[in-house]
Amino acid sequence: MRKHAIPCPKSAVSHGVGLAGLSGLGIWAIIARHYGMNGPNAGFAAVIACAVPMVLWSLLIDKVHRNASTGIDWQTPPRCWRSVLDISVVKIAGLWTTWLAIAVFYCVARWYWSGNYHYSMTLFMSAAPWLLAVSVPYVIWLDRRLAEPRDATYAFGQWVIGGTAGMPDGAEVAHHARAWAVKGFFLAFMLSIVPGNFASVVQWRVEDAFSHPVALTQLLIAIMFMIDVCMATVGYMLTMRPLDSHIRTANPFLGAWVAALICYPPFVLMGNGGPLDYHAGGAEWDYWTQGHQMLQWLLGGALVLLTAIYAWATVAFGPRFSNLTHRGILTHGPYRWTRHPAYLSKNLFWWLSALPFLSISGSLTDIARNCAMLAITNGVYYWRARTEEAHLAADPEYQAYSAWIARNGIVPRFFTWVAGRNPRQENIVHPAE
Repeated sequence: MRKHAIPCPKSAVSHGVGLAGLSGLGIWAIIARHYGMNGPNAGFAAVIACAVPMVLWSLLIDKVHRNASTGIDWQTPPRCWRSVLDISVVKIAGLWTTWLAIAVFYCVARWYWSGNYHYSMTLFMSAAPWLLAVSVPYVIWLDRRLAEPRDATYAFGQWVIGGTAGMPDGAEVAHHARAWAVKGFFLAFMLSIVPGNFASVVQWRVEDAFSHPVALTQLLIAIMFMIDVCMATVGYMLTMRPLDSHIRTANPFLGAWVAALICYPPFVLMGNGGPLDYHAGGAEWDYWTQGHQMLQWLLGGALVLLTAIYAWATVAFGPRFSNLTHRGILTHGPYRWTRHPAYLSKNLFWWLSALPFLSISGSLTDIARNCAMLAITNGVYYWRARTEEAHLAADPEYQAYSAWIARNGIVPRFFTWVAGRNPRQENIVHPAE
């Protein structure tokens, strides 16, 4: 049987939804640039401009609310609200307690009240009354239609209320806690960096960008990062069953959490002065290519391409992007090349942008140390990839995708060729390979 005889498994997300969000973001960026709107609120408006087209596409074109994976039963008439009120009250108690716990964490963690994070806290405080008000009718509306309304939020609500609500399912309580820990931690971070990334694009002067290959490279990279940040922020905001973008499971492995958190503030180890900082005594690519315009075009083009792949990997998620969660298996876009296009492109980008094998100081020690620290950083992302695969391995859809990509993906086939193996002779592929 030829390797193309087995088709690629269907992706949980369509091509169109990501493109719809990208179109909305692009239109808003042009408007904001024209009118000089580069403040924090303009940046948040970019997230909304990105989210609205994706929601409309998901509901009107893809009709994701009809997917069986939402858990919503559209065939049976909705239950009477009185029949689900007891369940809804327990869930609302669990939901509000969760939000309170996250708010307490924000208050205790001092870094949330300085620097870029302060904007996130301002948004959350403004949104809190509205979320509290809307959550009541939303939970009741959803419980009337769910095939099984007693979900993880209900289990956590049982745990909060105590004996009067029954004995909670411990596994569901843990799932609820992990899912909201992901959302609480990463949403605050993403919102904090949206304004800066948006402003870095709309403030550019076109004449400056086209004056030099380095400037053009920096602008294009800034655009890609803005796309990545806005799209990812939408993903953390829209964890909703009617969009089939809810968190099905959050990664239960401690190693996965450690590997992910050390890549983000305030725990980040790769930042300036951090234990894995690979910039000591070095300089970025534009320093080493001064006076060599052709080299700047070539290296700059490679960096733009890698950043574009990185941003594309985020766009492919549509409204489902998130660390440490399972929200459906992607098989389209760059995920037809490899399981981890974002990690691969990001790590290659760092090698080409930082050039750790060169040193301003001329110190061989700095060169060796920087190369070693970047290699360890690469190892951290390999660790993250493996823990993500271990999390998804139980899903038959991921098993099918993993087997297909091992036989057909460009990157897995390359490494298979390097290792001297023939993927067409391998009938069984472990999901984590």
